[in-house]
Order: sequence, then C-alpha cells, then structure tokens
Amino acid sequence: MTSTSRHGRTQQPPATTATAPPTGRPTPATPQAARQVAPPATPPTAPSPPPPRRTRLSALPEVRWAALSALAFLLAFPLDLAGAPAWAWGPLYAVCYAASGWEPGLAGLQALRERTLDVDLLMVVAAVGAAGIGQFLDGGLLIVIFAVSGALEALATRRTEDSVRGLLDLAPSTAVRLTADGREETVEAAALRVGDTVLVRPGERLPADGTVLAGASEVDQATITGEPLAVDKGPDDEVFAGTLNGTGALRIRVGKDATEWAIARIVAMVEEAGRTKAPTQVFIEKVEQRYSAAVVAVTLALFAVPLFFGADFTGTLLRAMTFMIVASPCAVVLATMPPLLSAIATAGRHGVLVKSAAAMERLGAVTRVALDKTGTLTEGAPRVAEVRPLDGSGTDKARALTLAAAAEQPSEHPIARAVVAAAREQGLRVPGACEFSSTPGRGVRAVVEGRTVRVGSPAALLGAGVSGSGEGLAEEQSRGARAVASEVEAAGQTAVAVLVDGLPVAVLALTDRLRPGAPEAAARLHRLTGGEAGLEHGAEAGTGVEAGIGTGAEPAPEAGVTLLTGDNARAARRTAEECGITDVRAGLLPQDKVAAVRAWQDAGAKVLMVGDGVNDAPALAAAHSGVAMGRVGSDLALETADAVVVRDETGAVPTVVALSRRARRLVVQNLVIASVCIGALVTWDLAGHLPLPLGVLGHEGSTVLVGLNGLRLLRAAAWRRAADA
Repeated sequence: MTSTSRHGRTQQPPATTATAPPTGRPTPATPQAARQVAPPATPPTAPSPPPPRRTRLSALPEVRWAALSALAFLLAFPLDLAGAPAWAWGPLYAVCYAASGWEPGLAGLQALRERTLDVDLLMVVAAVGAAGIGQFLDGGLLIVIFAVSGALEALATRRTEDSVRGLLDLAPSTAVRLTADGREETVEAAALRVGDTVLVRPGERLPADGTVLAGASEVDQATITGEPLAVDKGPDDEVFAGTLNGTGALRIRVGKDATEWAIARIVAMVEEAGRTKAPTQVFIEKVEQRYSAAVVAVTLALFAVPLFFGADFTGTLLRAMTFMIVASPCAVVLATMPPLLSAIATAGRHGVLVKSAAAMERLGAVTRVALDKTGTLTEGAPRVAEVRPLDGSGTDKARALTLAAAAEQPSEHPIARAVVAAAREQGLRVPGACEFSSTPGRGVRAVVEGRTVRVGSPAALLGAGVSGSGEGLAEEQSRGARAVASEVEAAGQTAVAVLVDGLPVAVLALTDRLRPGAPEAAARLHRLTGGEAGLEHGAEAGTGVEAGIGTGAEPAPEAGVTLLTGDNARAARRTAEECGITDVRAGLLPQDKVAAVRAWQDAGAKVLMVGDGVNDAPALAAAHSGVAMGRVGSDLALETADAVVVRDETGAVPTVVALSRRARRLVVQNLVIASVCIGALVTWDLAGHLPLPLGVLGHEGSTVLVGLNGLRLLRAAAWRRAADA
C-alpha cells in the first residue's frame, strides 16, 4: 500500500509482493519420511503461528529523520539555556531544522509549482520564521514535534499494512510436489502451477489453494474463513493456502496460481483499497486548499495590520506564526482515512474484501437490503431433504435411496451428486451399476443388481404409458407418485421420481441447503437498517409471504430486508420462511431486480444488494452498495460488487456493515476533536496570548490523537464488536 502522508513523505509497503509468500512455514520433511502415509498414532504438534509482522522503527526513514532531529534538539537545548556561545548550539539547531524540514519543505515547494498549497509547508515556514527572529528554541520545538508526529503517522500506516500483509507469512515458502512417476521434489510454493499435485503432511501448512485428491484430515482454516473449529477435509473438498493441516496426510491438486490464492487476493485488494479516497476525504481535501489559503491571508493580516499601527515587530510576528500553526488543518486532513483504512484492513483479515475507502464509507449508509436467494442465503447446491417411499411399493427409505444413488453414481448432474452424497452420509453401501444412460430433461437409467432403475423428472417419468408388471398397478402407483410429487413441489422443494422395473417406488424431495447463520444474518441486517419492512413487514403492506409473493413492481418502504430472486414463488416462500423474511419478490429477471433497486433508491433509500450470480451483477451495479459471495460468485458479480465475502459466510455481511458504521462514527469523532482543538487554540491566540510552544503542543497533539483514534479499528476486538451489533 503506497500512500503519501500529511508530511509529504511517500510511504512504501514492505518489499514482499503478493505473488510469492515471503517466509517458510514449516520446513518439509525428507522424501523418505513422506512415504510413510500412515498418520502418527498421536496428533502432531502443530507449528506455532508465525510471529506478527512488525516493521522495525529504524526501517522507516521518517523515524530516522525524526530521531536525528530530536537528538540534535536535545543536545542544543541545554547549551542554549546555559548561555553557551552560538557556535556551540547553532549547528545543532541547524541539523535539527534540516533533518525534519527538508522533505516536507521540498514537497511543499513542488505543490506550489502545481498551484496547490500544502499545509506541511506552513509548518516549515513557521519554524524558519521563528528562527529568523532569534526564536531558535521555539522553532526547534515546532519542527521536532512536527517530525515526531509525522513519524508516528508513518509507523501507524506501516502497522496497518503489516497487519494485512502478515497473512502472507502463513503460507509456506516451499512445497513437496509429486511428479508423474510418484517422486517427491521440494519446490518454491510460488513456482507451483495449476494442476500440480502436492503432498501435505500432518501439522504442516498448506502451500496453495486447491482441491483434495486423496487423504482425509481436519484443517484449521480460521485465518481465511474465520471458522473457530477445524473442518474435516476429504476428496473433492476445497482447501486454502496458509491453513493448517491436522492429523492426516493430504494430496492436493493445485487449483490456482499464487496470485489468485485467497490470501494473496485479500492482501492485493486491501492494498488497492488503501490507494483510494472516500468522498468525505475528497471533500476535505477540496476545502483544505481554500482553507489553507485563507489561513495564509489571515496570518499576513495579523502581521501587517498591527505593524501599520506601530506594534512590536517580534511579538507581532510570533503571534501571527502561532496563529498559522494552530489554524493549520492537519488534524482535519487526517480525520477520515485512518478509520476507513483500518476498517478495510480488519475486514480483509476476516475474509471480506472491501475494494475502496469510498465503498467502505458507503456500506455504513445503507437503509435497505436486497438479498438474492440461490448462492447467497442458500448454498446453491441441492441436497436430499426427504425420501418418501410410495405405499404398496414394498420399498423402504434406505432401499429406495440406495437404488437411486447407484443409478445416479455415474452422472455428473448436481442432483445426481446430491443423491449419492445423501446415501454416503447415511452410511449406505452403494452397489455398482451397468448399462447407464442419461437423457437431458428426463433423468438417468441404469441396471442395478439385475433391476432396471430410472431416476428423474416426475413429469417425464410418471406420464402416460408407464410400462411394468400389470398396467393397473403401474397406473395406480403413478397416480400416487404424482400426488406425492405435487406435495413436494408445493412445499418449495424439487421432486425426483424413482422407478424400479417400470414401477414408481419413491419420490425424493431435494432442496437447496440454507447457509449456516442465514436467518441470524437477515435479522441483524433488519436491525441495522432499522426499518419497519423486511422481518416485520409484509402482510400489512400487501407484500410478503402472508400477503402473497411480489413480482418486483410493488411499492415498498425505504428500509428493511427484501428477498429478490429469480426462483419460483414456492421455493422463494420456503427460503423466506426459514430466514424470517416476509418481503419477497420472486420470479424476477435481472432487469426486474434492477427496477426494484432503482425504485427504492428513487424513493430515497440507500440499497445494499447482496448476490452471487451473473443475473445479480446489474442490480449490484445499480445499488448504492453491492456485496458478492466470493467462493461461488460469478466473475462478473465479483467485479461489479463493492465488497466480496471470500468465505461465503452470510453473517459477514451485517458485520462489515456494522464495522463501516463504526468507522463513520470515528470519522465524525475525529472531525469534532480536530475542529474543537483548532477553534480553542485560534480563539486563545486571537483573544489572548498563546505561547508558541503551547500552540505547537496543542496542534500536533490533536493531530496525533486523531490519528491514533482512527487506528482503533485495527484491534482484534473491533470485528467481534461489529459481529455483536
């Protein structure tokens, strides 16, 4: 994150780039040891997490120059007070002034050439002016405090960068890659390519994002997903670089280049966000130019007018310089960005990538939330919710599911995977199948243990012309199956028919699994928006579950939570009931979602759209703020959204909104602190006599206070408090 401080110095991030993790954790074992595939009898000792990345004070040029300036001042100060000759303390003051003033002075002159006025230049001019009238001590004190406050600002900025970029330290620098002939070779993690196979032993950190090919273990992925407990991982499960393997050995196929790892994406996006400016900051910078020019004009007036009426030159100049110092808007300029950048860094550490300071500021202003269903409130993957054997079929639930899973096993269809997964979850032995065939829109057919099994759409399989042993029995079974299928579909679920030797034996009810925490997230979003719609609105206004599913054209209040989905009304109603949402708009095309969002915003609402698919991208772009689910989200949705939830945890959405609101409150606090301090010091100087040293202490002290107050959101407790909001 490259930024320019208010003291004119360019602050560079650490040399490490996001393309290659910088440090190794831990050193891989020897190839001989890797061939012992059996896990140890006792859990291995997990490697200690890498120490937090902390930039050394001496690594910052601002700190070095401030230290040199302070040292020269501390040496000159006692000599000056003791009445030593000027040749003894004069060179020391010169070093003090030069060390602290050359860089902001040069930056200020460059700004003048561009016809802008840098407030840092005012500080340097004031210090030089004090020295010009023999007030070397006062000028030295000003320049030293000025330099120290700049060093503290630079250190705070670098610590913000460290807190985010330290995530890269979690990823090991080397990996054990398996070659085509089964040999092991140790390579740099950054050299891994998509499709490579790596071996991760118990207790090691994963070197890349990818998919488990073989092995089973529990993986602690709190650094990426925020999950407090280790997650069981097996074949086909997704894993992330930098997470900690447990007691089992895993073979992983690398799925992404190093630049696309979740850790690298978090770091890169947070750094990019740090280079943007919030609207409040842009406004302050525009006002700053005019304000600074006014400060210079008033300073000249305070100096020239009293002199015209015969005032003392030295006293008048000191008073004018004191005014210029205390009236400078340094604290105001620093009021906005530290809270917003701290919030961005904290959100990034917890898997929410906010793309800019402007986006972070907008998130806290939302008054209405529109939630997509599939992939946002739900996981976007079907699961078997119920197995309903038909009366008279002679087949129980376990047998029906076993036969269906056997027939579906060769298929790659999402419903097929859900059926097979349900059988495995119940511990059923799935037999092999032969003579498999699949017909799009109808289902699959296979021979299982000598019996012909068909699994597919009830409309296709339960129509007229069902053949089997006994046409009357077949027709009766079909009528029963159609009735059950209608009940399943009426409940907002997907019905799948199972036929054995031409006779219906069961109907499977599939549903999209609700994301963990989705109801709680909807409730928290409703509390944050503070409207009467959403969870408590609906029947009274003629929309929602109780009053009927909306189509997107109905008027709605300016606040609350609404479900916007292209899914059918029954499925939308079921998901809404599970989440406690009563304002539902179903069967919407992408343009309908955009129309709904624009209608709310035309009525004065500031809409937050949360979605994941290509069909959500237009609404994400039209909304005041947009949040995309990162793991399942389409590329277009991820590009369009203001923020991305990497771990696809719906509960992170209200948390980042609450965090944004805390950042906005800190901005207001900082502006109040800065304004009160400037107003009090200016009034003191104009109405009475404010000593220059006290003016310097008050001005620079308020600047440091504002900067430190803005960094409060870097603390670990900030995210927890936002999650409790």
